[in-house]
Formats: sequence, structure tokens, C-alpha cells
Amino acid sequence: MDIQSEKLDLIQWLAELDDLRMIKLVSSLKLSNELREEPLPAKLKSGLDEAIQNIEDDKTFSLENVKNQAKKKFPELFK
Repeated sequence: MDIQSEKLDLIQWLAELDDLRMIKLVSSLKLSNELREEPLPAKLKSGLDEAIQNIEDDKTFSLENVKNQAKKKFPELFK
């Protein structure tokens, strides 16, 4: 989905939203974004972009999978 479609989808969702708590949460996010003095460092932004792309490409691991791998690698921590 391109960015314009994403924005339109969010606008539509917000317009139909009746949950005051969720509206306040979105407003808080907007305000914190406006108050940020400096843009994200390039390295952090590229890392976030890569993470988002991995999620979109379904290149993620389930929590259960991560737990099982950790138990195999570090069994002494799970006694």
C-alpha cells in the first residue's frame, strides 16, 4: 500500500472512531511528533525502515519460536 493510501485509510478510520481514549492516544502521538526538536538519526531511521520492511515481508519470528531457541541455547536460565 502506498503512503497516500495509508494516509487516506487513517483519515477514514479516525473520522469514524468513537473511542475517546484512542483519539487521545493519537493526539498524544501527534503532539509528541510535533514537539520532537531533531529528526531521527539516519542510522536509527534506516534501522526502523528495515524492521518495517521485514514485518511487511513476513520475515519475523514468533515469540514462541524465540523462547524455544533461547531455552535451547541457554537451558540453565530456564530452570
